[in-house]
Amino acid sequence: MPLGMPRKSAGLAQTTWVFPHTKEGPAVSEHYNLSNVLGKGAFGIVYEAEHRATGDKRACKCIAKAKLVSQEDVEDVQREVQVLQMVGQHENVAELLGVYEDQRNVYLVLELCKGGELFDRIVSKGTFSEKMAAEYFRTMVLVVNHLHQLGVMHRDIKPENFLLSLPDDRAVLKLADFGLSSYFMPSQKFTQVVGSAYYVAPEVLRRSYGHEADMWSLGVILYILLSGLPPFWGDTEEAIFKMVAKSEVDLTSAPWPNVSPAAKECVRSLLNRDPSRRPTAQQILHCSWLQQQHLPDKPIDSVVITRMRHFAAMNKFKKAALLAVAKSLSPNEISGLERLFKSIDTDSSGTITVDELKTALKRMGSEVQDAELKAVMAAADADGNGLIDYDEFIASTVNLNKLEREQALLEAFRSFDLNHDGVITEAEVAAGLKQVGGCSTEDVKTMLGLYDTNRDGVIDWEEFLAMMHAKDGSLKQAASFFRELRVPDRVIMSLEFGTLV
Repeated sequence: MPLGMPRKSAGLAQTTWVFPHTKEGPAVSEHYNLSNVLGKGAFGIVYEAEHRATGDKRACKCIAKAKLVSQEDVEDVQREVQVLQMVGQHENVAELLGVYEDQRNVYLVLELCKGGELFDRIVSKGTFSEKMAAEYFRTMVLVVNHLHQLGVMHRDIKPENFLLSLPDDRAVLKLADFGLSSYFMPSQKFTQVVGSAYYVAPEVLRRSYGHEADMWSLGVILYILLSGLPPFWGDTEEAIFKMVAKSEVDLTSAPWPNVSPAAKECVRSLLNRDPSRRPTAQQILHCSWLQQQHLPDKPIDSVVITRMRHFAAMNKFKKAALLAVAKSLSPNEISGLERLFKSIDTDSSGTITVDELKTALKRMGSEVQDAELKAVMAAADADGNGLIDYDEFIASTVNLNKLEREQALLEAFRSFDLNHDGVITEAEVAAGLKQVGGCSTEDVKTMLGLYDTNRDGVIDWEEFLAMMHAKDGSLKQAASFFRELRVPDRVIMSLEFGTLV
């Protein structure tokens, strides 16, 4: 961020109330103490909250009004609350316990799932069986069936949204994050592309879909539970989407020969590209695999757990490294990008909001949907505060040739190598990740394992270079938006972005 420039708010006016009844109600601070950050999303931050009167621990989703840039955004938050109030009595839904609001934020107080994400639990246990997969999957189908029976589709079914209520074997699996959920009629078709790339159904990409898309997403999760990897893989969202649209589902290579025929048939039916032939949640509950009383209880091939660990680990390390590269570049190298940043940042606050990016694109004759803009913002916004500051902008738009310039990468490497011994340790990875929100100890270990190719417990210079040159490209979408601003090709071309995989 340029010196002396404060952050700002944009979007919903501070005098506007998403839930008018909360205007005269108590402030969230009267009832709760907010403490540790549990997670960050496109709209806000989730904190651990302690009820002042009882000491009970809960989760508090803090939605910044600055991010509610349209009436559609406001209605999305209102609908999320309505849906939670309707479906939240089910034992497998993270219950909504209260709604608060002030001039800056909306606060949703939710049941705290102390056991964390399901995949993290599976990975930490180190062993997994087809029987366990069926038990977890049956619960997932039960809760989705509950939603569909009430005329609600989730639209963001993915492993990260299935949480465990407790950190022990008494835990109940809970579905969370209803921010993209919507009411539906049986024959109604939706056109907005939402969800996460690995789990999105082919009809969503065709912009004509219904609640059957949730069943496809469940099929992807089941595939991962049984094999450790998603069925459709790619280095970029575009590549993943092409695979989703056309590629056959692999049920023959390892470890699939060791998976029961009934389980494979369940996966195959859910990943049917024709939504009219895809089974409903009610039908899947009666499939032969979930009806069997004596499923295999022997551990699934250990490669499944290893794959799952790698897939679940978010690559925050590379994103933090890209920020370090951006900070190391000289003014001459980024002068064109600096001018571009200032032209978008119309109020000279040092940050870019969704509104400013939308206005800049419109000024150049490009109309972009709010959902796409939010995806770009989320991709470039390394610290998750809903705004793109100067360093984040440079990290997201820096020329590929500059990224490959050894001196810039060396400066980035040195920014992690705190004791200047020529290698990056686990502790140094953890310290560097603080600038992008931090990470759990387990995830830090996993990230180190992904890039420590010689398995000596540290990341050396060659391993760091290999990581930075890997063409992940999930932020490629953002590049096209900045190109729409008519930046000269000599300033922005061959864009390369860091990503959370």
